[in-house]
Amino acid sequence: MWLEEFDEIFKGFLPYYLLIVLPIFIIVSPVNPVASSSEFPAFRMQHYDLHGIAHGCRSAGINLEAKSLTGWSTPRHCVLTKLKDLTVDNFRNIKLKAGALLIMLPENISNLNVEEQHHLLLLENAMVVQEVSIPVYFAKYSSQLEIIISEVTDNLDTNDMSKSAAEALFNSIAANGYQIVVSSSSLGIKTDAKVASIHGHLPGHSTDGKIPTIAIVAHYDSFGAAPELSYGADSNGSGVIILLELVRLFSSLYTEKGRNTHGKYNIVFLLSGGGKINYQGSKKWLEDQLDSLDGSIIQEVSYVMCLDTLASNESIYMHVSKPPKEGSASSSFYKELKTTAAELYPSVTVEGVHKKINLADDILGWEHERFSIRRLPAFTLSSLKNHKDLRKSTIMDTKEGLDIDRLVINTKLIAEALARHIYGVTNGSVLGLSVDVNRKYIETWVNYLCSQPRSPQLLSDKDNALIAVLKDNFNKYLREVKVTNAVPDKRDPDFQFYQVTSGTVNVYSVKPAVFDLILTIAIVLYLGAIYLFIERFSILYSLACTLTVNRKIKSQ
Repeated sequence: MWLEEFDEIFKGFLPYYLLIVLPIFIIVSPVNPVASSSEFPAFRMQHYDLHGIAHGCRSAGINLEAKSLTGWSTPRHCVLTKLKDLTVDNFRNIKLKAGALLIMLPENISNLNVEEQHHLLLLENAMVVQEVSIPVYFAKYSSQLEIIISEVTDNLDTNDMSKSAAEALFNSIAANGYQIVVSSSSLGIKTDAKVASIHGHLPGHSTDGKIPTIAIVAHYDSFGAAPELSYGADSNGSGVIILLELVRLFSSLYTEKGRNTHGKYNIVFLLSGGGKINYQGSKKWLEDQLDSLDGSIIQEVSYVMCLDTLASNESIYMHVSKPPKEGSASSSFYKELKTTAAELYPSVTVEGVHKKINLADDILGWEHERFSIRRLPAFTLSSLKNHKDLRKSTIMDTKEGLDIDRLVINTKLIAEALARHIYGVTNGSVLGLSVDVNRKYIETWVNYLCSQPRSPQLLSDKDNALIAVLKDNFNKYLREVKVTNAVPDKRDPDFQFYQVTSGTVNVYSVKPAVFDLILTIAIVLYLGAIYLFIERFSILYSLACTLTVNRKIKSQ
Protein backbone atom coordinates (compact mmCIF):
# COMPACT_ATOMS: atom_id res chain seq x y z
CA MET A 1 0.00 0.00 0.00
CA TRP A 2 2.64 2.54 1.01
CA LEU A 3 4.63 1.76 -2.14
CA GLU A 4 1.69 2.64 -4.37
CA GLU A 5 1.11 5.93 -2.49
CA PHE A 6 4.82 6.82 -2.80
CA ASP A 7 4.70 6.07 -6.52
CA GLU A 8 1.57 8.21 -7.06
CA ILE A 9 3.07 11.18 -5.15
CA PHE A 10 6.13 11.32 -7.44
CA LYS A 11 4.08 10.88 -10.60
CA GLY A 12 1.54 13.54 -9.65
CA PHE A 13 4.07 16.23 -8.65
CA LEU A 14 6.78 15.49 -11.25
CA PRO A 15 6.61 18.93 -13.04
CA TYR A 16 6.84 20.79 -9.74
CA TYR A 17 9.81 19.05 -8.22
CA LEU A 18 11.71 19.35 -11.50
CA LEU A 19 11.43 23.15 -11.20
CA ILE A 20 12.98 22.90 -7.75
CA VAL A 21 15.59 20.22 -8.39
CA LEU A 22 17.01 21.64 -11.64
CA PRO A 23 18.08 25.05 -10.18
CA ILE A 24 19.55 23.25 -7.17
CA PHE A 25 21.66 21.09 -9.45
CA ILE A 26 22.93 24.17 -11.31
CA ILE A 27 23.68 26.07 -8.08
CA VAL A 28 25.63 23.23 -6.46
CA SER A 29 27.43 22.44 -9.72
CA PRO A 30 31.24 22.74 -9.26
CA VAL A 31 31.52 24.75 -12.52
CA ASN A 32 30.00 28.24 -12.57
CA PRO A 33 29.14 29.41 -16.13
CA VAL A 34 30.04 33.03 -15.26
CA ALA A 35 32.96 32.90 -12.85
CA SER A 36 33.87 36.60 -12.81
CA SER A 37 33.64 39.89 -14.66
CA SER A 38 35.94 42.88 -15.21
CA GLU A 39 35.17 46.45 -16.17
CA PHE A 40 37.37 48.84 -18.14
CA PRO A 41 36.88 52.33 -19.56
CA ALA A 42 37.15 52.29 -23.34
CA PHE A 43 37.37 54.94 -26.03
CA ARG A 44 35.54 54.60 -29.30
CA MET A 45 37.27 55.22 -32.59
CA GLN A 46 36.64 58.41 -34.57
CA HIS A 47 33.17 58.76 -36.06
CA TYR A 48 32.34 61.82 -38.16
CA ASP A 49 31.30 62.93 -41.64
CA LEU A 50 33.26 65.46 -43.68
CA HIS A 51 31.93 66.86 -46.96
CA GLY A 52 29.44 63.99 -47.12
CA ILE A 53 32.09 61.29 -46.73
CA ALA A 54 31.87 58.93 -43.74
CA HIS A 55 34.97 58.47 -41.59
CA GLY A 56 35.59 56.09 -38.70
CA CYS A 57 33.47 53.34 -37.16
CA ARG A 58 29.69 53.42 -37.51
CA SER A 59 28.74 51.10 -34.61
CA ALA A 60 29.13 51.18 -30.86
CA GLY A 61 27.46 48.25 -29.06
CA ILE A 62 29.25 44.91 -28.53
CA ASN A 63 28.06 41.57 -27.11
CA LEU A 64 30.41 38.98 -28.57
CA GLU A 65 32.81 36.22 -27.61
CA ALA A 66 36.43 37.37 -27.26
CA LYS A 67 38.98 35.82 -29.56
CA SER A 68 42.67 36.43 -30.14
CA LEU A 69 44.17 38.11 -33.18
CA THR A 70 44.84 34.70 -34.76
CA GLY A 71 41.94 32.76 -33.26
CA TRP A 72 38.86 34.62 -34.50
CA SER A 73 36.93 33.32 -37.49
CA THR A 74 33.37 34.67 -37.67
CA PRO A 75 31.35 37.89 -37.18
CA ARG A 76 30.31 36.43 -33.80
CA HIS A 77 33.77 37.16 -32.43
CA CYS A 78 35.27 40.31 -30.92
CA VAL A 79 39.01 40.46 -31.61
CA LEU A 80 40.97 41.29 -28.46
CA THR A 81 44.56 42.33 -29.02
CA LYS A 82 47.44 44.57 -28.04
CA LEU A 83 48.15 47.56 -30.23
CA LYS A 84 51.72 46.49 -30.98
CA ASP A 85 50.47 43.14 -32.36
CA LEU A 86 47.91 44.64 -34.74
CA THR A 87 49.00 45.38 -38.31
CA VAL A 88 47.31 47.32 -41.10
CA ASP A 89 46.54 44.07 -42.94
CA ASN A 90 45.07 42.56 -39.77
CA PHE A 91 42.84 45.59 -39.31
CA ARG A 92 41.58 45.54 -42.89
CA ASN A 93 40.67 41.86 -42.56
CA ILE A 94 39.02 42.36 -39.17
CA LYS A 95 36.87 45.29 -40.27
CA LEU A 96 35.45 43.18 -43.12
CA LYS A 97 34.84 39.86 -41.38
CA ALA A 98 34.94 40.17 -37.56
CA GLY A 99 32.21 41.47 -35.27
CA ALA A 100 34.21 44.04 -33.25
CA LEU A 101 37.72 45.05 -32.23
CA LEU A 102 39.07 45.94 -28.79
CA ILE A 103 42.67 47.22 -28.66
CA MET A 104 44.78 47.61 -25.53
CA LEU A 105 47.25 50.51 -25.71
CA PRO A 106 50.89 50.22 -24.54
CA GLU A 107 51.62 50.98 -20.90
CA ASN A 108 53.53 54.15 -21.85
CA ILE A 109 52.61 55.26 -25.34
CA SER A 110 55.10 58.15 -25.30
CA ASN A 111 58.11 55.83 -24.86
CA LEU A 112 57.74 53.78 -28.02
CA ASN A 113 60.81 53.31 -30.19
CA VAL A 114 60.99 54.72 -33.72
CA GLU A 115 59.82 51.49 -35.36
CA GLU A 116 56.84 51.17 -33.02
CA GLN A 117 55.90 54.80 -33.55
CA HIS A 118 55.97 54.39 -37.32
CA HIS A 119 53.84 51.24 -37.02
CA LEU A 120 51.23 53.06 -34.94
CA LEU A 121 51.14 56.08 -37.25
CA LEU A 122 50.43 53.88 -40.27
CA LEU A 123 47.77 51.96 -38.36
CA GLU A 124 45.99 55.13 -37.20
CA ASN A 125 45.94 56.51 -40.71
CA ALA A 126 44.46 53.27 -42.08
CA MET A 127 41.73 53.37 -39.43
CA VAL A 128 40.37 56.86 -40.05
CA VAL A 129 40.69 57.32 -43.81
CA GLN A 130 37.53 55.38 -44.58
CA GLU A 131 34.33 54.01 -43.11
CA VAL A 132 34.49 51.05 -40.70
CA SER A 133 31.23 49.20 -40.09
CA ILE A 134 32.22 47.34 -36.89
CA PRO A 135 32.67 48.94 -33.45
CA VAL A 136 36.32 49.64 -32.59
CA TYR A 137 37.43 50.57 -29.07
CA PHE A 138 40.72 51.44 -27.40
CA ALA A 139 41.45 50.64 -23.77
CA LYS A 140 44.36 52.00 -21.77
CA TYR A 141 46.91 49.55 -20.43
CA SER A 142 45.72 47.41 -17.53
CA SER A 143 47.49 44.43 -15.98
CA GLN A 144 44.13 42.70 -15.61
CA LEU A 145 43.26 43.24 -19.27
CA GLU A 146 46.71 42.01 -20.26
CA ILE A 147 46.05 38.77 -18.34
CA ILE A 148 42.75 38.33 -20.18
CA ILE A 149 44.45 38.81 -23.56
CA SER A 150 47.12 36.29 -22.58
CA GLU A 151 44.51 33.74 -21.52
CA VAL A 152 42.55 34.17 -24.75
CA THR A 153 45.76 33.63 -26.73
CA ASP A 154 46.94 30.70 -24.56
CA ASN A 155 43.62 28.88 -24.97
CA LEU A 156 44.12 28.90 -28.72
CA ASP A 157 47.70 27.69 -28.42
CA THR A 158 46.65 24.85 -26.10
CA ASN A 159 44.05 23.62 -28.55
CA ASP A 160 46.45 23.78 -31.45
CA MET A 161 49.03 21.69 -29.60
CA SER A 162 46.63 18.87 -28.68
CA LYS A 163 47.89 15.41 -29.61
CA SER A 164 44.50 13.95 -30.54
CA ALA A 165 41.00 14.95 -31.54
CA ALA A 166 39.66 13.72 -28.18
CA GLU A 167 42.15 15.89 -26.29
CA ALA A 168 41.31 18.89 -28.49
CA LEU A 169 37.61 18.36 -27.76
CA PHE A 170 38.26 18.08 -24.03
CA ASN A 171 40.35 21.29 -24.05
CA SER A 172 37.65 23.15 -25.95
CA ILE A 173 35.09 22.08 -23.34
CA ALA A 174 37.23 22.70 -20.26
CA ALA A 175 38.76 26.03 -21.40
CA ASN A 176 37.49 29.33 -20.02
CA GLY A 177 36.27 31.96 -22.49
CA TYR A 178 35.39 35.65 -22.29
CA GLN A 179 32.39 37.63 -23.41
CA ILE A 180 32.95 41.27 -24.40
CA VAL A 181 29.98 43.55 -23.70
CA VAL A 182 29.71 47.28 -24.41
CA SER A 183 26.30 48.75 -23.83
CA SER A 184 25.77 51.87 -25.90
CA SER A 185 23.02 54.28 -26.73
CA SER A 186 22.01 55.02 -30.29
CA LEU A 187 24.53 56.87 -32.45
CA GLY A 188 22.65 60.09 -32.98
CA ILE A 189 24.02 63.10 -34.83
CA LYS A 190 24.95 66.05 -32.62
CA THR A 191 22.31 68.49 -33.75
CA ASP A 192 23.68 71.39 -31.69
CA ALA A 193 27.33 71.03 -32.75
CA LYS A 194 29.27 74.19 -33.50
CA VAL A 195 32.90 75.05 -34.11
CA ALA A 196 34.01 78.22 -32.33
CA SER A 197 36.79 80.56 -33.46
CA ILE A 198 38.08 83.39 -31.26
CA HIS A 199 39.68 86.57 -32.56
CA GLY A 200 40.90 89.90 -31.22
CA HIS A 201 43.45 92.49 -32.27
CA LEU A 202 46.04 95.03 -31.20
CA PRO A 203 45.61 98.33 -33.05
CA GLY A 204 48.71 99.79 -34.67
CA HIS A 205 49.70 103.44 -34.76
CA SER A 206 50.91 105.45 -37.70
CA THR A 207 50.83 109.06 -38.91
CA ASP A 208 51.21 108.08 -42.55
CA GLY A 209 47.60 107.11 -43.24
CA LYS A 210 46.45 103.49 -43.59
CA ILE A 211 47.83 101.02 -41.10
CA PRO A 212 48.74 97.59 -42.56
CA THR A 213 47.66 94.41 -40.78
CA ILE A 214 49.37 91.17 -39.84
CA ALA A 215 47.19 88.18 -38.92
CA ILE A 216 48.49 85.36 -36.72
CA VAL A 217 46.43 82.15 -36.78
CA ALA A 218 46.51 78.76 -35.03
CA HIS A 219 43.85 76.07 -34.78
CA TYR A 220 43.36 74.77 -31.26
CA ASP A 221 41.88 71.31 -31.86
CA SER A 222 43.68 67.97 -32.15
CA PHE A 223 43.10 64.65 -33.84
CA GLY A 224 43.86 60.94 -33.38
CA ALA A 225 42.33 57.51 -33.88
CA ALA A 226 40.04 58.09 -30.87
CA PRO A 227 38.62 61.50 -29.86
CA GLU A 228 39.06 60.90 -26.12
CA LEU A 229 42.76 60.08 -26.62
CA SER A 230 43.63 63.04 -28.89
CA TYR A 231 45.66 65.43 -26.74
CA GLY A 232 47.59 67.12 -29.56
CA ALA A 233 50.50 68.41 -27.48
CA ASP A 234 52.54 69.38 -30.54
CA SER A 235 49.82 69.38 -33.20
CA ASN A 236 48.52 71.85 -32.54
CA GLY A 237 49.14 72.63 -28.89
CA SER A 238 52.52 74.12 -29.78
CA GLY A 239 50.97 76.49 -32.34
CA VAL A 240 48.36 77.68 -29.85
CA ILE A 241 50.92 78.22 -27.11
CA ILE A 242 53.22 80.24 -29.37
CA LEU A 243 50.26 82.39 -30.45
CA LEU A 244 49.24 83.00 -26.83
CA GLU A 245 52.79 84.01 -25.96
CA LEU A 246 52.87 86.38 -28.93
CA VAL A 247 49.62 87.89 -27.66
CA ARG A 248 51.19 88.54 -24.26
CA LEU A 249 54.48 89.88 -25.66
CA PHE A 250 53.07 92.30 -28.23
CA SER A 251 50.34 93.44 -25.88
CA SER A 252 53.12 94.55 -23.53
CA LEU A 253 55.08 96.21 -26.35
CA TYR A 254 52.04 98.02 -27.74
CA THR A 255 51.00 99.37 -24.33
CA GLU A 256 54.33 99.85 -22.55
CA LYS A 257 54.64 103.37 -21.19
CA GLY A 258 57.78 105.43 -21.52
CA ARG A 259 58.97 103.65 -24.68
CA ASN A 260 58.04 104.20 -28.30
CA THR A 261 57.09 100.57 -28.90
CA HIS A 262 53.63 100.98 -30.40
CA GLY A 263 54.00 99.13 -33.69
CA LYS A 264 52.93 100.44 -37.10
CA TYR A 265 50.96 97.27 -37.83
CA ASN A 266 47.58 96.12 -36.64
CA ILE A 267 47.96 92.57 -35.34
CA VAL A 268 44.97 90.26 -35.57
CA PHE A 269 45.09 87.06 -33.53
CA LEU A 270 42.82 84.15 -34.46
CA LEU A 271 42.39 80.86 -32.61
CA SER A 272 40.40 78.84 -35.12
CA GLY A 273 38.30 75.75 -34.49
CA GLY A 274 37.85 72.76 -36.72
CA GLY A 275 41.42 72.77 -37.96
CA LYS A 276 41.42 68.99 -38.09
CA ILE A 277 38.23 68.92 -40.16
CA ASN A 278 39.54 70.90 -43.11
CA TYR A 279 39.88 74.21 -41.24
CA GLN A 280 36.16 74.86 -40.95
CA GLY A 281 36.68 77.60 -38.36
CA SER A 282 38.97 79.64 -40.61
CA LYS A 283 36.57 79.16 -43.52
CA LYS A 284 33.62 80.56 -41.55
CA TRP A 285 35.69 83.40 -40.08
CA LEU A 286 36.90 84.49 -43.51
CA GLU A 287 33.35 84.45 -44.86
CA ASP A 288 32.24 86.73 -42.04
CA GLN A 289 35.21 89.07 -42.42
CA LEU A 290 35.42 89.37 -46.21
CA ASP A 291 31.83 88.89 -47.33
CA SER A 292 30.20 91.25 -44.85
CA LEU A 293 29.23 94.82 -45.72
CA ASP A 294 31.20 96.20 -42.80
CA GLY A 295 34.85 96.90 -43.43
CA SER A 296 37.40 94.54 -41.90
CA ILE A 297 41.04 95.16 -41.13
CA ILE A 298 41.81 91.71 -42.57
CA GLN A 299 40.99 93.03 -46.05
CA GLU A 300 44.22 95.06 -46.04
CA VAL A 301 46.38 92.30 -44.55
CA SER A 302 50.10 92.31 -45.35
CA TYR A 303 50.31 88.60 -44.62
CA VAL A 304 48.67 85.84 -42.60
CA MET A 305 51.03 83.71 -40.50
CA CYS A 306 49.63 80.32 -39.47
CA LEU A 307 51.34 78.31 -36.71
CA ASP A 308 51.15 74.51 -36.80
CA THR A 309 53.20 71.79 -35.05
CA LEU A 310 56.33 73.71 -34.05
CA ALA A 311 58.14 71.52 -31.52
CA SER A 312 59.08 68.45 -33.57
CA ASN A 313 62.68 69.14 -34.60
CA GLU A 314 65.34 71.81 -35.17
CA SER A 315 63.92 72.97 -38.49
CA ILE A 316 61.25 75.56 -39.27
CA TYR A 317 59.59 75.36 -42.68
CA MET A 318 57.70 78.24 -44.22
CA HIS A 319 54.97 76.63 -46.35
CA VAL A 320 53.46 78.78 -49.11
CA SER A 321 50.97 78.20 -51.91
CA LYS A 322 52.65 80.84 -54.06
CA PRO A 323 56.25 82.04 -53.59
CA PRO A 324 56.19 85.58 -52.15
CA LYS A 325 57.32 88.37 -54.43
CA GLU A 326 60.63 90.00 -53.72
CA GLY A 327 60.11 93.02 -51.53
CA SER A 328 56.71 91.89 -50.23
CA ALA A 329 55.96 91.84 -46.52
CA SER A 330 55.94 88.03 -46.35
CA SER A 331 59.26 87.86 -48.21
CA SER A 332 60.78 90.37 -45.75
CA PHE A 333 59.56 88.33 -42.80
CA TYR A 334 61.03 85.15 -44.25
CA LYS A 335 64.44 86.81 -44.62
CA GLU A 336 64.18 88.19 -41.10
CA LEU A 337 63.35 84.74 -39.75
CA LYS A 338 66.39 83.21 -41.43
CA THR A 339 68.64 86.01 -40.16
CA THR A 340 67.32 85.77 -36.62
CA ALA A 341 67.82 81.99 -36.56
CA ALA A 342 71.41 82.34 -37.80
CA GLU A 343 72.17 84.90 -35.08
CA LEU A 344 70.42 83.39 -32.08
CA TYR A 345 70.28 79.63 -32.80
CA PRO A 346 72.66 78.56 -35.60
CA SER A 347 71.54 74.92 -35.22
CA VAL A 348 68.02 75.83 -36.36
CA THR A 349 67.46 75.76 -40.11
CA VAL A 350 64.77 77.83 -41.84
CA GLU A 351 63.57 76.67 -45.25
CA GLY A 352 60.79 77.57 -47.65
CA VAL A 353 58.45 74.91 -49.07
CA HIS A 354 56.21 75.64 -52.03
CA LYS A 355 53.03 73.58 -52.54
CA LYS A 356 50.33 74.58 -54.99
CA ILE A 357 46.72 74.31 -53.95
CA ASN A 358 44.91 71.50 -55.72
CA LEU A 359 41.27 72.56 -55.79
CA ALA A 360 40.30 69.01 -56.75
CA ASP A 361 41.39 67.75 -53.33
CA ASP A 362 38.70 67.59 -50.66
CA ILE A 363 41.19 68.20 -47.84
CA LEU A 364 43.57 71.16 -47.67
CA GLY A 365 47.15 70.53 -46.62
CA TRP A 366 47.79 73.60 -44.45
CA GLU A 367 45.64 76.28 -42.84
CA HIS A 368 47.17 79.11 -44.86
CA GLU A 369 45.55 77.60 -47.96
CA ARG A 370 42.15 78.75 -46.68
CA PHE A 371 43.46 82.32 -46.83
CA SER A 372 45.32 81.88 -50.10
CA ILE A 373 42.10 80.72 -51.78
CA ARG A 374 40.63 84.10 -50.82
CA ARG A 375 43.67 85.80 -52.40
CA LEU A 376 45.27 86.82 -49.12
CA PRO A 377 49.07 86.45 -48.79
CA ALA A 378 49.55 83.66 -46.27
CA PHE A 379 52.00 81.02 -45.10
CA THR A 380 52.32 78.36 -42.43
CA LEU A 381 55.29 77.94 -40.09
CA SER A 382 55.82 74.34 -39.03
CA SER A 383 58.52 71.92 -37.95
CA LEU A 384 57.05 69.40 -40.40
CA LYS A 385 58.20 69.53 -44.00
CA ASN A 386 55.26 67.66 -45.50
CA HIS A 387 51.54 68.25 -44.90
CA LYS A 388 51.03 64.47 -45.12
CA ASP A 389 53.28 63.83 -42.12
CA LEU A 390 51.31 61.42 -39.95
CA ARG A 391 52.55 63.10 -36.76
CA LYS A 392 49.87 65.75 -37.31
CA SER A 393 47.14 63.26 -36.31
CA THR A 394 48.08 60.71 -33.68
CA ILE A 395 47.20 59.64 -30.15
CA MET A 396 50.95 59.47 -29.43
CA ASP A 397 51.09 63.28 -29.42
CA THR A 398 51.05 63.71 -25.63
CA LYS A 399 52.58 66.05 -23.10
CA GLU A 400 55.23 63.47 -22.16
CA GLY A 401 56.56 63.49 -25.71
CA LEU A 402 56.58 67.28 -26.12
CA ASP A 403 60.00 68.95 -26.27
CA ILE A 404 59.40 72.09 -24.21
CA ASP A 405 62.98 73.33 -24.75
CA ARG A 406 62.41 73.18 -28.52
CA LEU A 407 59.05 74.93 -28.09
CA VAL A 408 60.66 77.77 -26.11
CA ILE A 409 63.43 78.20 -28.71
CA ASN A 410 61.00 78.34 -31.62
CA THR A 411 58.79 80.77 -29.72
CA LYS A 412 61.76 83.11 -29.20
CA LEU A 413 62.76 82.83 -32.85
CA ILE A 414 59.31 83.64 -34.22
CA ALA A 415 58.68 86.39 -31.67
CA GLU A 416 62.02 88.12 -32.30
CA ALA A 417 61.72 87.84 -36.10
CA LEU A 418 58.18 89.25 -36.00
CA ALA A 419 59.23 92.09 -33.70
CA ARG A 420 62.15 93.01 -35.95
CA HIS A 421 59.88 93.05 -38.96
CA ILE A 422 57.19 95.15 -37.26
CA TYR A 423 59.63 97.71 -35.86
CA GLY A 424 62.02 97.68 -38.80
CA VAL A 425 65.01 96.70 -36.70
CA THR A 426 67.91 95.25 -38.70
CA ASN A 427 70.58 95.06 -36.01
CA GLY A 428 70.15 94.00 -32.40
CA SER A 429 67.24 92.43 -30.56
CA VAL A 430 63.85 93.94 -29.90
CA LEU A 431 62.95 91.60 -27.07
CA GLY A 432 64.94 92.06 -23.90
CA LEU A 433 64.84 91.72 -20.16
CA SER A 434 61.62 93.66 -19.60
CA VAL A 435 59.70 92.03 -22.46
CA ASP A 436 60.84 88.54 -23.35
CA VAL A 437 59.53 85.00 -23.80
CA ASN A 438 58.42 83.59 -20.44
CA ARG A 439 59.15 79.88 -20.04
CA LYS A 440 56.89 79.51 -17.00
CA TYR A 441 54.00 81.04 -18.94
CA ILE A 442 54.59 78.53 -21.74
CA GLU A 443 54.79 75.60 -19.31
CA THR A 444 51.52 76.68 -17.68
CA TRP A 445 49.72 76.57 -21.01
CA VAL A 446 51.35 73.24 -21.86
CA ASN A 447 50.03 71.73 -18.64
CA TYR A 448 46.55 73.09 -19.25
CA LEU A 449 46.13 72.32 -22.94
CA CYS A 450 47.71 68.87 -22.76
CA SER A 451 45.60 67.78 -19.80
CA GLN A 452 42.48 67.35 -21.93
CA PRO A 453 41.66 65.82 -25.32
CA ARG A 454 40.76 68.45 -27.92
CA SER A 455 39.20 66.52 -30.77
CA PRO A 456 36.69 68.78 -32.60
CA GLN A 457 33.55 66.91 -31.52
CA LEU A 458 34.55 67.19 -27.84
CA LEU A 459 34.77 70.98 -28.12
CA SER A 460 31.57 71.49 -30.11
CA ASP A 461 29.24 71.74 -27.11
CA LYS A 462 27.70 74.97 -25.96
CA ASP A 463 29.72 76.91 -23.34
CA ASN A 464 32.78 74.68 -23.62
CA ALA A 465 35.26 75.36 -20.78
CA LEU A 466 38.34 75.48 -23.03
CA ILE A 467 36.76 78.06 -25.35
CA ALA A 468 35.81 80.17 -22.33
CA VAL A 469 39.38 80.10 -20.97
CA LEU A 470 40.90 81.05 -24.33
CA LYS A 471 38.40 83.87 -24.76
CA ASP A 472 39.14 85.20 -21.26
CA ASN A 473 42.85 85.22 -22.07
CA PHE A 474 42.18 87.21 -25.26
CA ASN A 475 40.01 89.67 -23.32
CA LYS A 476 42.91 90.23 -20.95
CA TYR A 477 45.30 91.42 -23.68
CA LEU A 478 43.36 92.26 -26.87
CA ARG A 479 40.61 94.52 -28.09
CA GLU A 480 37.25 93.70 -29.68
CA VAL A 481 37.39 90.02 -28.84
CA LYS A 482 34.65 88.06 -30.57
CA VAL A 483 33.64 84.44 -31.09
CA THR A 484 32.54 83.16 -34.49
CA ASN A 485 30.63 79.87 -34.66
CA ALA A 486 30.63 77.54 -37.67
CA VAL A 487 27.42 75.50 -37.71
CA PRO A 488 26.78 72.66 -40.20
CA ASP A 489 24.12 73.42 -42.76
CA LYS A 490 21.00 71.33 -42.18
CA ARG A 491 20.51 70.49 -45.86
CA ASP A 492 24.08 69.96 -47.01
CA PRO A 493 26.39 69.90 -43.96
CA ASP A 494 30.14 70.28 -44.42
CA PHE A 495 30.68 68.25 -41.25
CA GLN A 496 28.71 66.16 -38.77
CA PHE A 497 29.64 64.78 -35.36
CA TYR A 498 28.17 61.79 -33.52
CA GLN A 499 27.47 61.45 -29.83
CA VAL A 500 29.18 58.32 -28.52
CA THR A 501 32.95 58.78 -27.99
CA SER A 502 33.53 56.50 -25.00
CA GLY A 503 32.00 53.64 -23.07
CA THR A 504 32.57 50.91 -20.52
CA VAL A 505 33.79 47.47 -21.54
CA ASN A 506 32.54 44.58 -19.41
CA VAL A 507 34.54 41.37 -19.81
CA TYR A 508 32.76 38.29 -18.46
CA SER A 509 34.54 35.00 -17.83
CA VAL A 510 32.33 32.30 -19.37
CA LYS A 511 32.48 28.75 -20.60
CA PRO A 512 32.41 28.23 -24.38
CA ALA A 513 29.19 27.40 -26.21
CA VAL A 514 30.20 23.73 -26.59
CA PHE A 515 30.40 23.49 -22.79
CA ASP A 516 26.80 24.72 -22.52
CA LEU A 517 25.78 22.08 -25.04
CA ILE A 518 27.54 19.26 -23.18
CA LEU A 519 26.17 20.50 -19.84
CA THR A 520 22.64 20.63 -21.25
CA ILE A 521 22.92 17.09 -22.62
CA ALA A 522 24.24 15.83 -19.27
CA ILE A 523 21.40 17.48 -17.35
CA VAL A 524 18.79 16.10 -19.78
CA LEU A 525 20.23 12.59 -19.47
CA TYR A 526 20.38 12.88 -15.69
CA LEU A 527 16.80 14.12 -15.37
CA GLY A 528 15.66 11.50 -17.88
CA ALA A 529 17.24 8.78 -15.78
CA ILE A 530 15.58 10.15 -12.63
CA TYR A 531 12.23 10.33 -14.40
CA LEU A 532 12.49 6.75 -15.65
CA PHE A 533 13.54 5.64 -12.20
CA ILE A 534 10.46 7.22 -10.63
CA GLU A 535 8.12 6.19 -13.45
CA ARG A 536 9.24 2.56 -13.22
CA PHE A 537 9.91 2.54 -9.50
CA SER A 538 7.40 -0.24 -8.75
CA ILE A 539 8.94 -2.51 -11.38
CA LEU A 540 12.45 -1.83 -10.11
CA TYR A 541 11.28 -2.39 -6.55
CA SER A 542 9.66 -5.72 -7.46
CA LEU A 543 12.80 -6.77 -9.32
CA ALA A 544 14.95 -5.84 -6.34
CA CYS A 545 12.66 -7.80 -4.00
CA THR A 546 12.75 -10.85 -6.27
CA LEU A 547 16.54 -10.78 -6.42
CA THR A 548 16.71 -10.43 -2.64
CA VAL A 549 14.35 -13.42 -2.08
CA ASN A 550 16.27 -15.58 -4.56
CA ARG A 551 19.53 -14.83 -2.77
CA LYS A 552 18.01 -15.81 0.59
CA ILE A 553 16.68 -19.09 -0.86
CA LYS A 554 20.04 -19.95 -2.35
CA SER A 555 21.82 -19.14 0.88
CA GLN A 556 19.50 -21.51 2.79
